[in-house]
Amino acid sequence: MMDSTSRETLDTVMAFMGAMGSGDMETMDSLMADDMVWHNEGDSAMPWIGPWDGKQTIFGFLETFTANMSTTLWENEDAFAFGDTAAIFGRMNGTMTGTGKEIGEFTFALRAKVRDGQLVLWNWFEDSYAVSQAFHD
Repeated sequence: MMDSTSRETLDTVMAFMGAMGSGDMETMDSLMADDMVWHNEGDSAMPWIGPWDGKQTIFGFLETFTANMSTTLWENEDAFAFGDTAAIFGRMNGTMTGTGKEIGEFTFALRAKVRDGQLVLWNWFEDSYAVSQAFHD
């Protein structure tokens, strides 16, 4: 059984994922700390790779990301939290809008941190090689 802090952390992360999946920018905004960091590694030629610091910068990055990739599958399989940190694992797929190339199903992992009911870290891990290949095809 999770303690109340862990439950609140997981609830915040899942609410953010739900808002992102439905395009609810108002809810996303309310769940993001002003100093939030979004970090994903990969091919630096892809315009959405890198650490993104601060809520306004992240919203700009999300516009770039959605202009380049259409997510066709996002399925969470495992999720847990301990204190202020949550971990989510699942499967994804998508299509690159510039090339029309499907990435192919891949697994992802997320490490997220919450402070005072808002996300302060979104550290995303995916098969960046497959994503890069689809982007450059």
